[in-house]
Amino acid sequence: MTISPVDFASLLCSRLCHDLLSPVGALNNGLELLNDETDPEMRARCLELLNESARTSANKLKFFRLAFGAAGGFGERVDVREARQAVEALLGDNKRLSLQWMVAETELPKVAVKVLLNLALIAGDTLVRGGTVTIGTEEGTDATEIVLRAEGPRIVLDPELRTILTEGAADSGAVTPRAAAAYLVQALVSEAGGTVVVSEPVDGALLFGAALPHG
Repeated sequence: MTISPVDFASLLCSRLCHDLLSPVGALNNGLELLNDETDPEMRARCLELLNESARTSANKLKFFRLAFGAAGGFGERVDVREARQAVEALLGDNKRLSLQWMVAETELPKVAVKVLLNLALIAGDTLVRGGTVTIGTEEGTDATEIVLRAEGPRIVLDPELRTILTEGAADSGAVTPRAAAAYLVQALVSEAGGTVVVSEPVDGALLFGAALPHG
């Protein structure tokens, strides 16, 4: 069963608000502290926190614009440098996460980039104690294949996300805001006639794969 565009837009908005609430809230708190603080050292510390929160907010917005929105232009292909910068910015805000970029192509179909970004978001979230996300792609004559490896000391993938990624949503009420990215991946890949696979965690690693046939 598919979700209505209005319901899905609500899910995405809820996810965006949830992820932006912390850095934007930190900005507000920092400004309040700065207004009341007179000690030069504490004011300098407040400014550092404000800069960090502003950078985090900007990085998340840039990522979501490309992953969920119309960034990348109106063409059918996107420069992968945009995707890499977006993922690096998103994962870089979490000091415990690192990125291994194994993409040789200079550009990819826009749908493939959106799938890659949303899988990167999900993969990063599974590494609850930090780790490394490795991303690779291969664009053949028949399909574009995307593989992500999440590796770390503890991996947790919500069963809801696994089911939606590989099987879709059983009904519209089965998708929560947290699963919006998974639903978008499944919808984009299914529309292209492709498949999504997710492995079980083995030896501290979890694999995500998507194949997008060329139309």
